[in-house]
Amino acid sequence: MPTPILKPEDKVFKNLDGADDWSIKGYKKRGGYKGLKKILKTDPADIIDTLKKSALRGRGGAGFPTGLKWSFMPRPDGKRPNYLVCNADEGEPGTCKDRDILRFDPHTLVEGMIVGCHTLGAETGYIYVRGEYYDESSRLQQALDEAYEAGLLGKNIESTGVNVDVYLHLGAGAYICGEETALLESLEGKKGQPRLKPPFPAGYGLYGCPTTVNNVETIAQVPAILKNGLDWWTRWGRENNHGTKIFSISGAVNKPCNVEAPMSIPLKELIETYADGVIGGWDNLAAIIPGGSSTPMLNPEQAGEVLMDFDGLRELGTGLGTAAVVVMNKEVDVLAVMTRISGFYKHESCGQCTPCREGVGWVYRLMSRLAEGEGSKEELDQLFNLTKRIEGRTICAFADGAMWPVQGTLKHFRDEFERRLSA
Repeated sequence: MPTPILKPEDKVFKNLDGADDWSIKGYKKRGGYKGLKKILKTDPADIIDTLKKSALRGRGGAGFPTGLKWSFMPRPDGKRPNYLVCNADEGEPGTCKDRDILRFDPHTLVEGMIVGCHTLGAETGYIYVRGEYYDESSRLQQALDEAYEAGLLGKNIESTGVNVDVYLHLGAGAYICGEETALLESLEGKKGQPRLKPPFPAGYGLYGCPTTVNNVETIAQVPAILKNGLDWWTRWGRENNHGTKIFSISGAVNKPCNVEAPMSIPLKELIETYADGVIGGWDNLAAIIPGGSSTPMLNPEQAGEVLMDFDGLRELGTGLGTAAVVVMNKEVDVLAVMTRISGFYKHESCGQCTPCREGVGWVYRLMSRLAEGEGSKEELDQLFNLTKRIEGRTICAFADGAMWPVQGTLKHFRDEFERRLSA
């Protein structure tokens, strides 16, 4: 039975395609900010309980339960302020979902920040935007200005006694600042390098104060869940994978797109329904990266069966990640693509940890030679062994994400490596 296509009223991001007015006037026309006053009068503990029951999981890549994460935040003690920080440093190759939210539906994020700050006891929130997103950040700033002018940000919002100020901060284009503690370091004006954990941000975050960091899409979905209720949200997706998700579909498809669709939709159905199928037909498929460049690829057989949610992809040794689906057909040089991705991670390593600083470059150079047919078959085992010696041995998960695509390439395309080495 096909997965139902979302009706306009069931979408969280009703203007994701940019067809309507993105300003506060258009957002209110689509139901935005309606019911906000009621939410701001709701006990934060009840909001967190609702989020836990919703099974909303982080849409930025890790998939950590949002309600549980928010429950880690202590209530304000009058000595240190609480902060909510939005991670809009979208740098994962293949991922462009947050970009369209910021361009075409920025008030979904603004309203989410208001609700999130109230829930977490934070009077100040920050939105950290990727530096290259100039047009997107300009539009977001206009949305913030509109919210202030309408009395939806600032002091005593809608006469509820809730005070929230939100500030926009542009990064400098470093991929590593998508890691939450590196983002906090950068926000403080320091070099963007991950912190050792513990302490975790909920205890010691921005300026040493309790802080929660979440992705754009995650924060923007919270008001919709609270307004429409659990029955509305949980009717989509399997248990522990509920709700809707923005999928970025690119590569060898007839119609690349960003689309909001139900969780747990079959990958094949997602591509054929929204992207008009693989160029040359499904039989021409070579591989699919299911969740952004750091997630191991799927072969055609796996891609034809898997459900697009956290648990379905994990069972196949990969992940939903940011839900950036990159399709490669048989006309694509898969080894060249994966070598290019490996080169990206070499370039973006912050250099703090030796296994990552030295190892990721080593992997890239070795992979480059092997993909060109230079070297020996024994070096394929050396390459795999090297990825395993780097994985799990660094402060943050950057090195892991750099190794998984290489491991996936060796798993599915070792015969292509060997063919080139034998030529």
